[in-house]
Amino acid sequence: MAVLVKEVAVAADTKSRMISAAIGLLQRHGLAAMSFTDVLAESGAARGAIYHHFPGGKQQLALEAARRNAEDVRGHLRELPGRTSRDVVDAFLDSVRPVVQASAGGGGCAIAAVTVDGGAAIADQSSLLTVAAEAFTGWGGELAAKLTDTGMSTSQAADLATLMIVTLEGAHILCRAEGSIAPFDRAAAALLSGLPGPG
Repeated sequence: MAVLVKEVAVAADTKSRMISAAIGLLQRHGLAAMSFTDVLAESGAARGAIYHHFPGGKQQLALEAARRNAEDVRGHLRELPGRTSRDVVDAFLDSVRPVVQASAGGGGCAIAAVTVDGGAAIADQSSLLTVAAEAFTGWGGELAAKLTDTGMSTSQAADLATLMIVTLEGAHILCRAEGSIAPFDRAAAALLSGLPGPG
């Protein structure tokens, strides 16, 4: 029984490492350029692991990577501190700045990657778009809940949460194009300028 448990744990760890590698590749290269060869190289998995863990091929791997990334980000947003709306937005901007900084150096958002170039790499893009839409909705929901807890109305919180997500996703693209964090910093300043509190 102990051997079986160990084998299951090793298999789960192999799959987890492959998903983590796929997330990184999606962020840096996008879906169309992500290959199983690169996933194996980055995860250290054996070639036989591909169809053992992902019998649905690249689409299954992309879906599982997107779901994992979406849930990881959602969990992070759930933990943001803040007693006022400005505190929540400030904490959000501070937490995502390093990720956007990586975009300036060639990184990006894994969820955006499956949204934008999924059609070029996957025959059935609808499932990827569904996962992406659920991810963005979930992130917005966490932010809106945080903002509502500060006393903001439900509709205002939903609108501001959407603006925060749009700021993040837009910054990924602009910062990558310019090779600089400057677009994010300008957008962050503009976002904060519309909120009460010291500026």
